[in-house]
Amino acid sequence: MSEKEYEKYYVPAESPWPFMGAVALFLMAVGAGNFVIESTRGKEGYGAYILGAGFIVLIVMLVGWFRNQIHESMSGMYSAQLGRSYRQGMSWFIFSEVMFFGAFFGALFYARFISVPWLGGASNNDMTGEILWPTFEAIWPLVQTPGGLTTEAMPWTGLPLINTVLLLASSVTCHFAHVALENNNRGKLKLMLGLTVLLGAIFMVMQIEEYIHAYNEMNLTLQSGIYGNTFFLLTGFHGFHVTLGAIILFIMLLRVFKGHFTPDNHFAFMAASWYWHFVDVVWVILFAVVYIF
Repeated sequence: MSEKEYEKYYVPAESPWPFMGAVALFLMAVGAGNFVIESTRGKEGYGAYILGAGFIVLIVMLVGWFRNQIHESMSGMYSAQLGRSYRQGMSWFIFSEVMFFGAFFGALFYARFISVPWLGGASNNDMTGEILWPTFEAIWPLVQTPGGLTTEAMPWTGLPLINTVLLLASSVTCHFAHVALENNNRGKLKLMLGLTVLLGAIFMVMQIEEYIHAYNEMNLTLQSGIYGNTFFLLTGFHGFHVTLGAIILFIMLLRVFKGHFTPDNHFAFMAASWYWHFVDVVWVILFAVVYIF
């Protein structure tokens, strides 16, 4: 009876990077929470510094973890079975991201289609608006808070429309980069992937410009009631995902210039493209429900 051969499955040694990633996310959560509270109260504190420290730890973690992964991959430690595990892991990660954004979209829909009509006297709440908010109008977006602060709704034209075109174009260039890699066209791969990273970077700059415009010229801030909060919550978290996706794609670009990846072995690039396409799809939905409808 012959001994059955099993495919190797590389199990790495203990790594500090998951712990550092948890620390980075903790610092970012605490820093962002304190920064928002300090901003709404008009006080200066340590929120921004804690948030910045979280970003620094996150970047260090990404650089270190990616370095180890690249070394393992280029050393031939991986197998087809491990590749299937990576695909399953990335699929579950994207599913968790769907649930993440689904929760925030759910909060927006609840505020817009349940809370606002309820305050306006919908269903059996005829006296609700008169008691809680006498001057309330059941319209969306709410451009006036109970305290009397007013703001403007961010229009879908201008910067938001430009950003939509940028992200859609980046999804196209990312697809063509993937096709070029599968066809072993290294020149086209570098061009298309470089354009994808550039478009992502321009998107981030344009979103910063949009926030500056909202704060300085539209009085649309985190103090602008439920509309301002949901606007910055959704667009801000999406912007963070775009930033992370652009960093990952930039690392893929560096690897391409170093001669990494082949038409038959390039899951790292494929995973980055999956993530980028997911970010683009989320933006299309966000653009529709936050800016247009």
